[in-house]
Parts: sequence; C-alpha cells; structure tokens
Amino acid sequence: MPLKLYNTMTRSVDEFTPRDSKTVTMYTCGPTVYNFAHIGNLRTYVFEDVLVRALAMAGFDVNRVMNVTDVGHLTDDADSGEDKMEKGAAREGKTVWEIAQYYLDAFEADMEHLHILPPTVWCKATDEIDTQIDQVKILEDKGFTYTTSDAVYFDTSKLPDYGKLSRQNLDELEAGKRVEMGEKKNPTDFALWKCSPEGTQRLMEWPSPWGVGFPGWHIECSSMAIKYLGEHLDIHCGGIDHIQVHHSNEIAQAEAALGHEWCNWWMHGEFLLAGGKMSKSSGEFLTLALLIEKGYDPIAYRYFLLGAHYRQQLQFSFEGLDAAASAIKNLTRIVEPLRAKATGAEQPIQAAMASYIEAVNDDLNMPRALAAMWNATKLDAPAGEIYATLLEMDKVLALGIATMAEDTSDLDPAAIDALIVDRTTAKAEKNWGRADEIRDELMAMGIEIMDSAEGTTWRKA
Repeated sequence: MPLKLYNTMTRSVDEFTPRDSKTVTMYTCGPTVYNFAHIGNLRTYVFEDVLVRALAMAGFDVNRVMNVTDVGHLTDDADSGEDKMEKGAAREGKTVWEIAQYYLDAFEADMEHLHILPPTVWCKATDEIDTQIDQVKILEDKGFTYTTSDAVYFDTSKLPDYGKLSRQNLDELEAGKRVEMGEKKNPTDFALWKCSPEGTQRLMEWPSPWGVGFPGWHIECSSMAIKYLGEHLDIHCGGIDHIQVHHSNEIAQAEAALGHEWCNWWMHGEFLLAGGKMSKSSGEFLTLALLIEKGYDPIAYRYFLLGAHYRQQLQFSFEGLDAAASAIKNLTRIVEPLRAKATGAEQPIQAAMASYIEAVNDDLNMPRALAAMWNATKLDAPAGEIYATLLEMDKVLALGIATMAEDTSDLDPAAIDALIVDRTTAKAEKNWGRADEIRDELMAMGIEIMDSAEGTTWRKA
C-alpha cells in the first residue's frame, strides 16, 4: 500500500509523491526558545517524528529543516506586544542569548527522551538575519510591501488568494480580526521587519535598509526554508494553530517572492487538551521534565500520544498516562524473553508487517499500528521471528524495543539467582517443601518465577 497523507491545503487524503523520487524536502516549525516546551507542543514534534520515520519506511530519504525562533515572535501574533525572548530574559534576569541556549538545550533533551530524530538542519533566526532581509527586499521590489513609521508590512490585498490555506477570504479574515490598526492598511497585513522606536535600544536588533530593528516571526520560516530546501517544498508541518496566521503568512511571503506555488503538502497536528487548549500564557503548564519528576518514563508519554490519531484532539489525563505506562511495562515483559531467545538472524513475519504497514501508510494511523504490534506479540511463531517483527515495527513507533528492560535497580539479582539455584536443587532432590519455601520467599521479594523445559527465569511481579 502506498503512503497516503492528509493535505490541509486540499482537505483530502492522497497518495504522497515528492518532487524527487527519492528525497523528501520537509520543513517543520521549531520552538520559540523563551521557555520550556509544554507537553502539548511536544505532541506536534512526536507527530512529525512519526511522519519522518514513515517516510523512511516507505523508502524515502528525508531532508528536514527545523527553525529555532530566538527573535521576532511577539506575545501577540498580530504584530503587537513584547518580543517573547526579551520577556523571557526579563522574567529570569538573564541575557536573551542565555535564555535562548538554555531552552534550546532543554528542548533537545526532550526530543532525546521521546526518541524524536533530530532534523537534518537546525537553523536559528538570529543566524539568518541577512537571509530574512534579502527576502523582504525581494517582496519590496515586487510591490508587495509598504513602510510605516514602525515597520515594513506585507500588503495582503496585493495577493488575491491570501488565506487559501484556511479557506477564508480576505473579508472574512478581516471581519474576524481584532487588532490595533495603527498605520496598517488592512487588518490582515503583517510585519516583515519591525523598526526599533527612535531613541530606544532593544536587546536584539540589527541594521537594515528600513532602519535598526528585527525581523517579523513569519519571515524567518519562509526565507530559511527556501535557503536550505530550495524553491519547491514537499512538506511543511506544524500545529493546527498555525494555519490561519503563521502558515498563511508564510505562504503569502514565499509565493509572492517566488512567483509560483511553494509547498505541495501542508500537515498539521491537533491540540492536546488539559481542560482546554494547553498554553504557556498562564505561566502554568505541564512539561516533560515534570512528568519525569513524577516518575513517568518519557516513552510512556510517547505511547500515550500514539494512542490517538494526529488529526484528532487528545485529552490529557494522568489516568491515561498511567495506562500507557502500564502498557510499556507489559510490552517490556513480553520483549525481554523474546530477545533472550532471538539469534539475530530471524526475519520479520511478513503477514504481521503487512497489516502494520497498511496502518502506518493510512495517514499515520498509529492506534491501528499499535494494535498490529500487540497482535504480533500473540502470534504462534518462533520467538526470534516475533522479536524481529517488533524491531521492524519499532522503526516508526520508536518505543525503544531493542533496549527495553525492567528496572531492577532496587533488586539484588545475584541473591535472586542464588535462591533459584537452591530451589532447582531442592526440586531435584524432591524436597518439595523447601522448593515451595523458596518460591514464597521470592514472591515476598516481589519476584515472579517462570518454570519451563529450558529452566527457570524470573521477573518483577
């Protein structure tokens, strides 16, 4: 079955075909590094990771670029408020550069904990100021901009299909906007370059043909994507909240500058809800570090996310996370004895893989893919073949099956093994009373023993 994906632009699930038969160019909106990513943000990155892995399973190489927004993202998407980086620096009494590096390091740690593959290219907005200025110049030369006392704006009235991603025309978009117009011509117009007020100095500002200032949030993504991936992009991803403003503005900038359609496939992950939409604006939000502090394995959170389709809203609850953690423990108990019996030469079971691949290729239907994985664990087949099948499935699931092991740090394996040897000896001598005493002693220690023709093994109860 070919890989089929939902395209937000067309509102349909279609067979995915990149421009190049082997390499997929993909841009994913990265973090704004003024605070920790919350677990709702991380849902988007897990969805994108599944997409990258599914593309690889389908035989494609993926050239993926992710930006790091370390300037230009204002507290209000409508070009007003403080720069989020400067706000973060003031909150913590650090420089904007210290804030940016600290939260980028934290984000990369979250990615590692969740087995999210790193992008091919990381690009920071502050490293690409000239790239952004160059695209603003192109737009200015083509007549898509106007300059006011505070900014260079993109004139959305000059682009007849502005808003096509959200399928709202200009009149509808303008009617829905509640913005301070200032010197804007249209409510949907947005800043390409913000000028620093005369007589003031911001923490982050650069010279430009329009005066000292800083780039708008939207220009960084389109300009850096074009620089690193070329004029034609296969896939652009992000959260569903980006559709109406950020991604619509990216399309406007890119297509006005290039003069042709820019991106073939737009893909968006739905919200994680915790009562309502999870947000940083209140200052109180759940992070992966907090889940770890509470004793949860980060992979339990990944499993929790895989239990819902990426285009469906997902309600977070600790009960749901507990169920995911329990599933990971059960999977570990299944995997360890399979691994012990595997030689490494076995091949995956094709019938099991077929149902799994069908699920993944059906617009990343990970709930069905998980069901296919659990079905594989129940097959009447050699242990090594089942293990090989699970390993192959894990190339997309990324649950860490190859290294899954129960936590025995609170146990004394040598003492347990010695008791099992004593029990085996007692059974050989037909000293059934002593054998039962040792079994009860192990049970009191929280150890479950399994007898088979190949010997006795144990695990945490």
